Amino acid sequence: MGHKHEHGHGHGHGHEHGHEHGHEHGRVPGEHKARAPRSAKVYVVTCSDSRTEATDEGGRILRDQLGAAGHTVTGSAIVPDDPQRIAAELDRAHASGAQFALVTGGTGLSSRDSTFEALSRAVVRPLPGFGELFRALSYQEIGSAAMLSRALAGQLGSGLFVFAMPGSPGAVRLACEKLILPELTHVLEELSR
Repeated sequence: MGHKHEHGHGHGHGHEHGHEHGHEHGRVPGEHKARAPRSAKVYVVTCSDSRTEATDEGGRILRDQLGAAGHTVTGSAIVPDDPQRIAAELDRAHASGAQFALVTGGTGLSSRDSTFEALSRAVVRPLPGFGELFRALSYQEIGSAAMLSRALAGQLGSGLFVFAMPGSPGAVRLACEKLILPELTHVLEELSR
């Protein structure tokens, strides 16, 4: 999709038209990205009762991809799937200077999956499109089981912006490559307006 490109030169394919709909400020996404910051400060949180540094593949994927894209990882942690521990770690993320926290794990429906509960209470500016698009993309890969994911995103009262996704490596890669990395600095630019 050409309108995802960061660089500002015109592609001449005519696919920029129509993207203004829903943008009340009347600019197409490419123009936003030309003005967006080039990098972001990001904290990575893995919510799991069983993962360790050695087995936290989702967290490793995020750190590797963020670094490769030129972003700064201000810290990372593995915390139990417990709302209070998750909230405390997000406070640490904010204190680290991070603008974003990428959270993996705990977004399912089991009794131990509490990331959604921890975050949905704290989010003051939700971004529903992230969860919607993640589930739509996931549906293409795993079918109707995608609806069991409670992936979500939004800004906390502290100003920290959180993306929460399932903990499986495939889900982390999907969310990171298809949704988060293409728009990370664009979100940052929008939040600063």
